[in-house]
Amino acid sequence: MDADELEWQASNYGGLPSRRVDLLLEHGHLDLVIRAAEERGEWFCAQGAVEELCRSGEFARALKVMEPFVASGWWPAVWAKADILLRAGRTDEALDLVGPDEEGHASPDACRDAAELLVGAGRVDEAVDLLVPYLDQAWIRTALVDITEGQDRDQRVMELIAPYAGDARRAGGGSRSDDSCGDVPELRARVLERAGHADDAIRLLGKEVAEGRHLTQSTLTSYAGLLARHGRLDELRELAAGENAHTVLDIYAGALRDHGRAGEAEAVMRDAIAADDWVGYRSWLSSFLLRAGRLDDAIAVAEVGFSWYDCSNLLTPLVIPLLDRPEELLHLLDHPLTVPHHGHEEFQHWWRAHALAGLGRAEEAIAVVEAHPAWWADPRVVRAGLLGTAGRLAAAAAELRDLGTIEAREELFAILVRQGRAAEALAAHPTVAEHRAAQRGVEEGAGSVPRRVDGYSVEPPL
Repeated sequence: MDADELEWQASNYGGLPSRRVDLLLEHGHLDLVIRAAEERGEWFCAQGAVEELCRSGEFARALKVMEPFVASGWWPAVWAKADILLRAGRTDEALDLVGPDEEGHASPDACRDAAELLVGAGRVDEAVDLLVPYLDQAWIRTALVDITEGQDRDQRVMELIAPYAGDARRAGGGSRSDDSCGDVPELRARVLERAGHADDAIRLLGKEVAEGRHLTQSTLTSYAGLLARHGRLDELRELAAGENAHTVLDIYAGALRDHGRAGEAEAVMRDAIAADDWVGYRSWLSSFLLRAGRLDDAIAVAEVGFSWYDCSNLLTPLVIPLLDRPEELLHLLDHPLTVPHHGHEEFQHWWRAHALAGLGRAEEAIAVVEAHPAWWADPRVVRAGLLGTAGRLAAAAAELRDLGTIEAREELFAILVRQGRAAEALAAHPTVAEHRAAQRGVEEGAGSVPRRVDGYSVEPPL
């Protein structure tokens, strides 16, 4: 185990990724997760095991799991050990790992991490002192505000960031290109609001917006959110009018909905669409209607965008909330207004197959895939997955075991866990080394693999 390998794991989700570790833990297989961390060098298993052990107060076991990873010198592992020590009440040992050296030398990154540890140990003033030398950097100012949330240090935080407020005003005087201090008004408003001075926060950001000093869109949305949280709906309505509508009208409509005025929220968006048929308005309204259980109305609003390009396509935002509601998903896909997803017809086939399988209609789901085999890297894996979705776990496991590819073994893992065969699942899942070797093989053979017109391989993977 070395830092390079661990970095590769974390970047490529090699070995058992977090969602599969969580599946094991949800089924009570902590010992298996620990074993995978120890015997297979699985980083995500180590993370999951440590969190579970710390939650139950087993800090010594957590440290034992993490120690081999720390020995590599990889920073995330060192930080994870420091977090365990902190949670165990061993603050000084934690700081020895990640804090400044005896002469106070440390990078801004290290100081930010050490400050978080100090706050966790109740040493808030020391944490603030660590960040003070770096407050000329916007992300450190944000860190200062974040870590002092609820720590009764709001007055000091305001004093520390106040000098940068002047820089923000000068930067905003005539140009919107220099935003090095553009974060300061928002940060000051955050601190004022949490200190119980919402009216002052509203005045501060309102002045910035009125004078045209909001260097970024986020200042405008922060102001709108502040007005919404404090029920200043008349001011929010005025803000959402005119040139600001694309940025904050959805916040105004959401505030109306949250205050029990759903009918007005809908009317606001319908009027906006009538005056300016912008995709953002249709997106908000269709999602709003779907949440209200009005699927047909949501379809009617969004259908003009069902065939647009990816970033503006309005079909997917309706599909995703329905993935675990197969009957409604089929209704959407069969609706006369629903047209093929632009440039991604395979999505349409997959959604239909998934919905059919979710209703237990496995053979119909498989028929969809078999009718369009060119869209799937390996239709056999898809077929097995649909059997699993339909509850036919034994049949799914048998097909995946026969395939034996990397992808098939990943899918087999989840099926076996659902069958109560977690040890088999772990043994079947590809190791980090296998994942890395497979990636190298793909990279080395990328130029010689036969490909379809869409650029994907014509052969099943691995």
